[in-house]
Amino acid sequence: MIGSTSLTEFLTPAVRDMEPSGIRRYFDYAAGRKDIISLGVGEPDFVTPKPVRDACIAALEKGRTTYTPNAGLPELREAIADYLGDAFGLAYDAADEVLVTNGSSEAIDLALRALLSPGDEILIPEPCFVAYSPISALFGGVTVPIETTAENGFKLTAEALRAKLTPRSKILLVSYPNNPTGGIMTREDWLPIAKLAEEHNLLVISDEIYAELTYGSVHESIAALPGMQRRTLLVSGFSKAFAMTGWRVGYVCGPAELVSALLKIHQYTAMCAPILGQIAALESLRIGMEEKARMVESYDGRRRFFVARLREIGLPCHEPRGSFYAFPSIAPTGLSSDEFARRLLDEAGVVTVPGHVFGVGGEGFIRCCYAASQSQLETALERIELFVQSL
Repeated sequence: MIGSTSLTEFLTPAVRDMEPSGIRRYFDYAAGRKDIISLGVGEPDFVTPKPVRDACIAALEKGRTTYTPNAGLPELREAIADYLGDAFGLAYDAADEVLVTNGSSEAIDLALRALLSPGDEILIPEPCFVAYSPISALFGGVTVPIETTAENGFKLTAEALRAKLTPRSKILLVSYPNNPTGGIMTREDWLPIAKLAEEHNLLVISDEIYAELTYGSVHESIAALPGMQRRTLLVSGFSKAFAMTGWRVGYVCGPAELVSALLKIHQYTAMCAPILGQIAALESLRIGMEEKARMVESYDGRRRFFVARLREIGLPCHEPRGSFYAFPSIAPTGLSSDEFARRLLDEAGVVTVPGHVFGVGGEGFIRCCYAASQSQLETALERIELFVQSL
């Protein structure tokens, strides 16, 4: 009888044992408090550009409120393929190798569902986005973390990868530019990684949601290396660089035989991404490049200011070369990441995210999102400085 049984007994062990998001925990902790400055949310402080919003309003007035093809609007898939070719030198067939999803998060979920069987090992450089390991566990995957360090810019090295390879290694999940560290990988960095992937027959899932947010260099995709496009699922979307977080439009590109498998799952679950979101994404690719460049330039200015001030305060911080996050060390304070973040919120009213929630190598750091207004960043840094001085 359900009435005499704890309902949690009906849950699968993977769900029952899953920890809530360490990021959301801090948002909940700060809920209801006044005079809080949040550097915790990974979200642009820009709104979606007006021409994009206007295109959606016009589409809505014309009654465009229907389903789209499961894989997405054909014209959007064509535009994505063209964009990836122009921006990053990648060549995808829009008809068979591009799938539009409900944000890049769904694309990652689809890829892991389609590829992981119980016991398969998935290698993940950490610190990394908090969702990868919990989602992998849902499908029986065994996460094998690979620690990266500030000393080499939080890059994945061939030596670190080789040390974690076993006969059960199946997938390498990489995310560069990186959340939370801001680390990037160059073509030279990728070459030995690609060689190992080939030698050990690894499939690669490459989360490139921050690809457009690089400073001083152009993003290099591992899929662009010789032979790697055939063994890589590239995941990206419009949330970060195009200021479209709430529209929920992402995409995954890769070999047709893999994308068709993801499409089957997508058909039975999400069915299709929202039509207005797809229209907005298409308009962003058509006319939004100038606005995108303006936003990136603004982030770059804030990045340089924010990192310099952190260093002045006495919190060492490697230079983030991508994304819109700084990942300063709080080791000089003698506090753990969790204690530092909690006390900073309690005593100074600034929300950050403790580094340990991002995996191995994250303890001793906090994540700060500098996609906030200049005045908010200045005030937050003043509060952080006073807090550090008080310790």
